[in-house]
Amino acid sequence: MQFTSKVGIAGIGTYTPQEFVTARELSAATGIPEDVIALKFGVKRKPIPGKGDTTSRMGIEAAKKALQNAATDPMEVDLLIWNGAQHKDYPCWLAGLKVAEAIGARRAWSFDMEAMCGSMMAGIDIAKSIMLARDDVSTVLLVSGYRNVDLIDLKNPATSFMLDIGASGAAVLLKKNYDRNIVLSSAFKGDGSFSEDCVVPVGGSMKWPMESEDVARYSFDVTGDAADFKKRLGEKTMPNFYGVIRESLQNSGYSQKDIDYLAILHFKKSAHFAVLEELGLGENQSTYLDEYGHLGQNDQILSIELGLASGKIKGGDLIVMVGAGLGFVWAATTVKWGRDQEDEK
Repeated sequence: MQFTSKVGIAGIGTYTPQEFVTARELSAATGIPEDVIALKFGVKRKPIPGKGDTTSRMGIEAAKKALQNAATDPMEVDLLIWNGAQHKDYPCWLAGLKVAEAIGARRAWSFDMEAMCGSMMAGIDIAKSIMLARDDVSTVLLVSGYRNVDLIDLKNPATSFMLDIGASGAAVLLKKNYDRNIVLSSAFKGDGSFSEDCVVPVGGSMKWPMESEDVARYSFDVTGDAADFKKRLGEKTMPNFYGVIRESLQNSGYSQKDIDYLAILHFKKSAHFAVLEELGLGENQSTYLDEYGHLGQNDQILSIELGLASGKIKGGDLIVMVGAGLGFVWAATTVKWGRDQEDEK
């Protein structure tokens, strides 16, 4: 499939805090057996923020690495999009502008956006659209910091499915008319029927002003019947995963048989391997993040980084990035890795 204008990934970077908690420590905190956490939940360990690991700082460190990976001066960045978590250094605050200042991208304008754990794909699609629509935007830096681990109560059985959440940073540098790692098409699916099923019940305008007892409630919780929420989500989530993957591929001129590598979010082990089986992929065509857990919108970039380091991703490979965000949104983006063969014809 030919594209008259192209956007490519010039560089990626991640940041992982030095502190980790293990399956054994999570077992002690939750009462869930260690082997269940390690094997069923798929979390051997996960990173947690250390001293100084604010949401923006983790994004800043990842952004520096992405710029270095792309051999790009920060002054070349035209636009910086924060597509990290809403749980930032301060409420009602633009993290992107701080990142731009901290890394020396002083020419860049900036805005913050989020589609929860679908934000990396949404951010890439938004950045690509802006670049193709505007003559004055040729280089965009996507930056994400994520530490929603702060908002997980390990004693709450209703949100035990979120115990894999950790902390990290990720960044992607996109360039217009770049000759490799071409971003093809993305696909999205939303379902607002889940919009208030799992929320932080205090601290927003639905429960303001906060009272002293609300501090203990400042964590994610399932608002209704947890079993019903799990059942309804289970009926929809896998078909929607497959739907956005196949739509992204089709709109890119490919099908699932063409996938070389799947950069997928971390979720329970059985679901990960069910997706691979459904798509006809082998274990060596993805990376299971059981040494990291779920790092929100950063999972896909970490997966690509690990895939490149392990040799699972090679030039010419077709990569599909896929994730899902609480609320609920499913998202996929197809990328043709390596040098663009069209430019060599």
